[in-house]
Amino acid sequence: MTVQFFTAADGTRLAYRDQGEGLPVLCLAGLTRSMDDFDYLAPALADCRMIRMDYRGRGQSAWTGAATYTVPQEGADALALLDHLGIARAAIFGTSRGGLIAMYLAATARDRLLGVCLNDVGPALSVEGLTAIMDYVGRRPSARTLDEVAARLPQTLRGFGAVPEGRWQAEAARLFRQTADGVELTYDPTLRDSFLAAMKDPTATAWPLFDALEGLPLALIHGAGSDLLSDETVAEMRRRRPDMIYGKVPGRGHIPWLDEPEAVAVVRAWVEGVTAT
Repeated sequence: MTVQFFTAADGTRLAYRDQGEGLPVLCLAGLTRSMDDFDYLAPALADCRMIRMDYRGRGQSAWTGAATYTVPQEGADALALLDHLGIARAAIFGTSRGGLIAMYLAATARDRLLGVCLNDVGPALSVEGLTAIMDYVGRRPSARTLDEVAARLPQTLRGFGAVPEGRWQAEAARLFRQTADGVELTYDPTLRDSFLAAMKDPTATAWPLFDALEGLPLALIHGAGSDLLSDETVAEMRRRRPDMIYGKVPGRGHIPWLDEPEAVAVVRAWVEGVTAT
C-alpha cells in the first residue's frame, strides 16, 4: 500500500495510508510505533476503510521536536488527516498511546467520533509498565544488528508466549532500522523528553477522558500479560461501561499484535456495533 503525505496546520509533512471502502476506521499507533503496526489488523478490517498515520517524529513523518510530541498535538493532527480526506466522522482504533489520543478526542471533538476500540490501554496505567517505557524510549539499542534485537525482544517485551515463527524478527524490523553503524531508532530520540515531561506523576489517571466515551460504541483488547494495563483498571472500566466489548488475549503482553483470535473477535464485534448505530 502506497504511503501518502499531507500537511498539518503548522506545515509539518505527515505520512498516512488509506485503503479499502466502508466504515472509516482511523488507526492510531503506540508511543514509538508507526502505521506498520496495523499490518496484522488489516484482515479484520477488510470490509472497512482503514486509515493509518505516522505521528510527527515517528516513521516517515517529519520530526518537529519534543515540545510538539503531545497527545493534544497528535489529536489535532489526526483530525487534520480526517479533514484532508474529507471524512466528517470516523471510528478510532487506538493502540496504547493511540488509545489515549482517542479518549482525548472523545472529550474535545466527540462529534468527529463514531466509536472507539482500545488496544491494551486505559485511563490508569501501571507504574511498572511506564517505568519499562522510561527505560528504553529515546535510547538507541546496544545491539548491532536486527537479529540481535530480535533475540533480545522476548526478554524486553514481557508477557508473550506462543509467538509465531519469525514474529520477533518482523517486530525488530518494525521497531528499528539497520544502518552501517548499527541499529537506529525509527523515531525522533527527543520523544524521550516529551514522554518524561508528561509522566512526571506516573500515578495520574484520566478517568474523565474515559467517561467522555459514554454513548460511543466501545471495545477493549487486553493482553493477559500486560504490564501497562492492570486487571483492576479493566474491572473499573467494565464497571463504568458494562456494554464495552472486551477480550483478553492469552500469551500476549503489551501490546497484542491484533491477529490473535480473541483480538479479531473483539474487532469484528466492535465494527458491527459501530456500523449498526
